[in-house]
Amino acid sequence: MKILNSSFFSKDTLKVTKELLGKFIIRETKDGKIIGRIVETEAYLKDDPASHSFCGRTKRNFHMFESAGKSYVYFTYGMHHCFNIVTNKKGIGEAVLIRAVEPIGGIELMKKNRKIFDEKNLCNGPAKLTMAFGIDKKYSGINLLDENSSLKLMDSDEKDNFEITQTNRIGISKGKELNHRFYIKGNEWVSKR
Repeated sequence: MKILNSSFFSKDTLKVTKELLGKFIIRETKDGKIIGRIVETEAYLKDDPASHSFCGRTKRNFHMFESAGKSYVYFTYGMHHCFNIVTNKKGIGEAVLIRAVEPIGGIELMKKNRKIFDEKNLCNGPAKLTMAFGIDKKYSGINLLDENSSLKLMDSDEKDNFEITQTNRIGISKGKELNHRFYIKGNEWVSKR
């Protein structure tokens, strides 16, 4: 596997949202490595009323305005973290939410972190995957392009063949009509079809 580079993330956000499918999130922990294959993503653009950057830079969202390939982790509903990857150019304020991953490695660690045993339910939603991977606010703003980072995004050397479904976003009240959600068709770890 090879780490994704800045040119991958500095493209048009919708393109990155689609191209992240099939890539891997790797989190190094003191107890071992956790690996998941990205199966569902969602784009948040600067002119999107559902985006945290819609009203400009704030103390909460400033990581969204950093360079492509940085992480943006936020806390929502007073109980969940969501993991995003900053895209496009520095200062634009766009990101991709990782909605679901297929567990590949470190599955016992994921189960321990989630306190559940059902593998199909480990990472099939944005809050579930951050719990399974142990990602919280301290991971906001880290460079996901750094080989030495404990959290990184990688691509496989093997070509992955799958169909992609593009649809409207879910779980939000504004901008839900936008077709900015992508997932691997038929994948059983997708949050909702």
